[in-house]
Amino acid sequence: MKYEGWPDPGELVVGKVDEIEDFGVFVDLEEYEGKRGLAHISEVASGWIKNISDHVKEGQTVVAKVLDVDTSSQQIDLSIKDVNDHQRSETIQRWKNEQKADKWLTLAFGEDMADDRFREVADELLDEFGSLYDGFEQAAIHGQPALEDVDLPESDITAIVETARENVSVPYVTVTGYVDIASPNPSGVDDVQDALKAAEGNGEIPEEVDMEVTYVGAPEYRIRIQAPTYKTAESELERAAERAIATIEDAGGSGEFHRERRTDDE
Repeated sequence: MKYEGWPDPGELVVGKVDEIEDFGVFVDLEEYEGKRGLAHISEVASGWIKNISDHVKEGQTVVAKVLDVDTSSQQIDLSIKDVNDHQRSETIQRWKNEQKADKWLTLAFGEDMADDRFREVADELLDEFGSLYDGFEQAAIHGQPALEDVDLPESDITAIVETARENVSVPYVTVTGYVDIASPNPSGVDDVQDALKAAEGNGEIPEEVDMEVTYVGAPEYRIRIQAPTYKTAESELERAAERAIATIEDAGGSGEFHRERRTDDE
């Protein structure tokens, strides 16, 4: 999907070199419908330029900074030289991500989805998340609750979530902690098992969180959490340890949480 309207001065845009003249380079903007900009020869590369074609080629994809926009004359002034390598890489990746999201939206609603319908759904995601890709990523991580403020029918939200979870590769982080749990009771083994089940949340942890509780060596157990963010992972790790400790203490045993492994051999 291409944006309607005009880019803002200072914005980094992706474009394709359409025409090379002695005085500069014309660039078709990939993200804006029907918009074309001009990078003057002085804005193509630093230093003196003898031949523009030594620096850019027709058909080449470039990242440019918007210097000025004059809507009355339909003119967009660009600079290619003012974009550093880091900005270029990030902008290209963002553009590629949005292309992926365009395809996901088509997958969610079908190839025969009308253009105005496509834009209606896309605009809702853009208003809420700033980009289609971020909307799909949040849907993949958090499911329908991520889209609760998006003004779309439930059937649309379901389609987006299902497509997101089938296609979006979500970045995850992993954190690890340990609990020492023991019980002096004759039913101590059962007490420990109950505490471990409590640590695992009895199947009630958030969908985006993966948890594994494993034996290290009596009385030590490892809790490993995988989640989309460190904040979520750390929070779930602490909750898991708290549940285990509370359960074992209620049974008359003892529990302690620590971040580093104490048992030498597993």
